[in-house]
Amino acid sequence: MSKDSSSTDKTAATLTSVRELLHELEAIIRSSYDGMFITDGEGVVLRLNEAYERITGLKAGDLLGKNMKSLVAAGYYDESVTLLVMEKRERLTINQTVKNDRKILVTGSPIFDDQGNLFRVVTNVRDITELAHLQNQLIQTQEKTLKYKTELSHLRAMHIQHNEMIFRSSKMTRVIELAMKVADVDSTVLIHGDSGTGKELIAKLIHKQGKSAAKPFIKINCAAIPEQLLESELFGYEGGAFTGAKKEGKPGLFELSHNGTLFLDEVGDLPLLLQVKLLRAIQEKEIMRVGGTKAITVNTRIIAATHRDIARMVREGDFREDLYYRLMVVPIDLPPLRERKEDIPLLTMHFIYKFNHHFGFYKRISPQVIEKLVDYSWPGNVRELENVIERMMVIAPGEELTVKLLPESIGNKKFLPKRGTRLKEAVEQTEAYLLAESYKEHRSWPKVAELLGVDRTTVFRKVVKYGLEGK
Repeated sequence: MSKDSSSTDKTAATLTSVRELLHELEAIIRSSYDGMFITDGEGVVLRLNEAYERITGLKAGDLLGKNMKSLVAAGYYDESVTLLVMEKRERLTINQTVKNDRKILVTGSPIFDDQGNLFRVVTNVRDITELAHLQNQLIQTQEKTLKYKTELSHLRAMHIQHNEMIFRSSKMTRVIELAMKVADVDSTVLIHGDSGTGKELIAKLIHKQGKSAAKPFIKINCAAIPEQLLESELFGYEGGAFTGAKKEGKPGLFELSHNGTLFLDEVGDLPLLLQVKLLRAIQEKEIMRVGGTKAITVNTRIIAATHRDIARMVREGDFREDLYYRLMVVPIDLPPLRERKEDIPLLTMHFIYKFNHHFGFYKRISPQVIEKLVDYSWPGNVRELENVIERMMVIAPGEELTVKLLPESIGNKKFLPKRGTRLKEAVEQTEAYLLAESYKEHRSWPKVAELLGVDRTTVFRKVVKYGLEGK
């Protein structure tokens, strides 16, 4: 065999080996489940496999032979890892969006020749559209978890042991009857009453007796939170909406009370700017988080309460008229305790039972104390009465609550005739007051005569004169 023949055979064998290697590489590239995308050192597309077409939805015929710069300019890609690898001359990974809005994860790797020149850029591609969908689901799940955790925390903080309403007066009977009527509907309710009259108890009664009793009851005091924080508390905020905001955002009380009840205590103190957002939430049944761009549907029943004269605030421009009428669908007026004195003995006994149970006491109250309590005007209403009873029970040295334990403003009530009363009438009013008060304490007219330093005949005569026989 000649040298030429031997050389030819070796060349043929080498060519066959190269062809087999190319065929093998072609088969590997073609069979890869991940997409493969190859360009030359100038960014011109040389090769891509079927997996790349499947993952991206792009066709080889639209890409082969074209430069990546022109493909990006034409909108096939939002950006190119190939161009970044050409610039940085190192392996890089980015998230890429292709023409049909598919999301892909691409890793570009540079290949250099013997002289160190960039020869090829090989890109591996994986479809992360489903991954992005799962990530979005995870974010939604995290938001729901946060919402439930916040709701649970709020419910725990706001939960107060339910007690039946304590009343006997006709005024409170009418209030309770009206509350029970509106419980079965979702109309907006505005409760008006002095501080301490039990506005929150009425709101809870309406909620507990309604169809959404198993749903959240969320309370917020509009007067207790700074204006700059009140909006985010009510409507929530998106992540990064302001300095100090949680990166994942936070649902507001409207979202937390979805399908339940939101109790807006002291709604008369709501700033005008937030009155607009509240009106929209009531009318449109949707809210917008602080820093948000999409509306969130909320099905929330609004029960508002205030001690202020909102009608007067509307006339003076301090409260929106349209919101006022939205809230005033069903108004409920709570009478102050001084206008339902027949409830005071019942409430007193209720609080004594409550604190006996709480402190492990066995204390009782004298009839004279109850009479003093009934005579008092109670500017702080039921809350003041409860505080007085608790204080007396704590400081009482014995088992009986006596007049001496009452605060001076209640136990030692001073009597003054009305201004403009004639002297003779003032003397008579004072005599009648001293006789009545002395008898309440001692229950004996002879004892009253002794204490006041007059004879019994004089006392009995004046008792008849002032109509005190049945006192």
